[in-house]
Amino acid sequence: MSLRHEYLFELKEDDEACRKAQQTGAFYLFHDLDPLLQASGHRYLVPRLSRAVTILIRTSTTSSGFNLSSRGENRPAIIELRLEGLLGKFGQDSQRIEDSVLIGCSNQQEAWFALDLGLKSASSARASLPRSEMGAELGGSFIKLRQAVFQLNSADSSLLFTDYKNSRPSTCCLAEGSLEPPSPQYWGYRRLHPEMAPVVITLVSDGARCLLARQSSFPKGLYSALAGFCDIAFAGESVEEAVQREVAEEVGLEVENIQYSASQHWPFPNSSLMIACHATVKPGHTEIQVNLKELEAAAWFGLDEVATALRRKGSFAQQQGEASPLLLPPKLAIAHHMIKKWVEKQSGSSLAA
Repeated sequence: MSLRHEYLFELKEDDEACRKAQQTGAFYLFHDLDPLLQASGHRYLVPRLSRAVTILIRTSTTSSGFNLSSRGENRPAIIELRLEGLLGKFGQDSQRIEDSVLIGCSNQQEAWFALDLGLKSASSARASLPRSEMGAELGGSFIKLRQAVFQLNSADSSLLFTDYKNSRPSTCCLAEGSLEPPSPQYWGYRRLHPEMAPVVITLVSDGARCLLARQSSFPKGLYSALAGFCDIAFAGESVEEAVQREVAEEVGLEVENIQYSASQHWPFPNSSLMIACHATVKPGHTEIQVNLKELEAAAWFGLDEVATALRRKGSFAQQQGEASPLLLPPKLAIAHHMIKKWVEKQSGSSLAA
């Protein structure tokens, strides 16, 4: 076990060690599960707050009188204010920090915590804090993660994807929907049996082409691999059975040669484990029958077209503004890496990371 994992295990098991880590750790603010973000060009940045030293804001402007020192557009600036001071401005004391939840740590053993300012506590003094006012004080806003996901870099998205609702808080923190501190057995159960739904995501190929599809909720021009939940509760499906059923239901194709590729935690719609697989269609059976209840469109795409889409430069938001018939998922999504792996296998050459 690495030192990082040893330290994280200690924090999960020892409330006193967890409280001590709060003194020097980094805090990420949320409001009703929506993260505090700051716009920076075509991207969103995630501000880090510390409890007793400074607040690091990665933009150069803020709407409040916090003496933010400008260092140029989109460059770091430091606010000389403690997290306790920010909470005090809104009638809260440092006890509110006890509501924070451990979500991870760095290799340098800096603990990371999520603090949701929208959750109400048993005490009226620790009620939900004003959403827009808190965001304005920090030069940002609380934004739906699903709305912002394609405008985050990989490191920030990975951090925010952490399902902190299922992470272990200190014993001072409240169980979800409860006004009483949870028992140790409750949190032990949550750690050993996380609430996460398995989802199969499959890239289907006919040998020369790959099949990509889109839903009406996707950004304009975006196509991705087919995905759907495993029906474990009622049908007791295996991963392979789920792949076969989902592909048949969504595009009317039978697949074979199913191969596991990788996995990824995905926070939507409510914390999923994405299980990536590659599969091929049966020879001579490539006619797509799109299930319009599930998809808006689906089509076969050739190697050159897909490879060209993968090589496009710029952020996802910038690519959306360009005229192109095909937009692929960003690098933070496992679908991007599945498509990249298929292109490399077909072309016999590696693409830049």
